[in-house]
Amino acid sequence: MTTVLVPAARLEKWVLNFQGRHGATGLSVAGGALGGAASDGSTFVARLPFAQRYDGLPDAAAFASAVAAPDDWGVLLVRKGGFAVARLSGSAIGESKVGQRHVQGRTKAGGQSQQRFARRRDNQARQAYEAAAEHAARILAGLRGPLVTGGDRPAIEEVLADPRLRSLPVVEPWLAVPDPRRAVLQQAVTDACAVQVEVLNADAGTG
Repeated sequence: MTTVLVPAARLEKWVLNFQGRHGATGLSVAGGALGGAASDGSTFVARLPFAQRYDGLPDAAAFASAVAAPDDWGVLLVRKGGFAVARLSGSAIGESKVGQRHVQGRTKAGGQSQQRFARRRDNQARQAYEAAAEHAARILAGLRGPLVTGGDRPAIEEVLADPRLRSLPVVEPWLAVPDPRRAVLQQAVTDACAVQVEVLNADAGTG
């Protein structure tokens, strides 16, 4: 199974392309998602972003029109090399912060030198996570909507363990991003607002 993120504006074309590759495709609505089953046995399941449920017609255009970003939601991206956090209304970024932290790479040195290096590296990573948590707590305080996360999973878990952030409702998709920069944050916002489509091809290929 392959998961792809499809912007709402491109969903109708994506379904048409799926049908072109796999044959006549019947659409259905079940479990809050739009499903498709092609004549060659391939299937897809399209889900609205932000854990929203769809209960409309089995139609790609109707499904796409149901895609809407919440009035108040957030994005949090964390890796050892930096972090990005933003609070949004719809697709518009309100307050945000992007920060970089230097965390040394691995060393080939051995013995006590390696141990000192490892301790220094761990301290640098911890300081980076503390900075991310501090800015996230400030920017996301009182958040009413969902939070989309990405980057490095252990790093995100470390930051979200902060007592001020534990109650934030994290939703899919998980965003696998490089070290956060402003452009990475902007792309993450676009991806968070996209339709999540799980594709299962009868020939076990990609969708």
